[in-house]
Amino acid sequence: MVEREQLIEIVVSVGAVFLMLAAMIAIGSTYGTENSTLSPEGGQMLIGVIVGFILLMAAVGIGLAYTLNDPEDGLETNDDDDNGDAKGTF
Repeated sequence: MVEREQLIEIVVSVGAVFLMLAAMIAIGSTYGTENSTLSPEGGQMLIGVIVGFILLMAAVGIGLAYTLNDPEDGLETNDDDDNGDAKGTF
């Protein structure tokens, strides 16, 4: 059975991919020419969508990391205890 966190990650990631595909289809149908090529403006728009998708996936990854991080996982640092770590050494 898929856990809740994995299901959230899957839904958000697949949603972002579908959003990118929809944008690419919209650009292809808007800026496409008669001989099935893309106009120069369409090419620039397509590059913008690809860059936007990369930035969107980075933001989604960071957002999911903060949202799905449970305090009992031990992933955060605790600066209050003196456990003999090597802070301030080279």
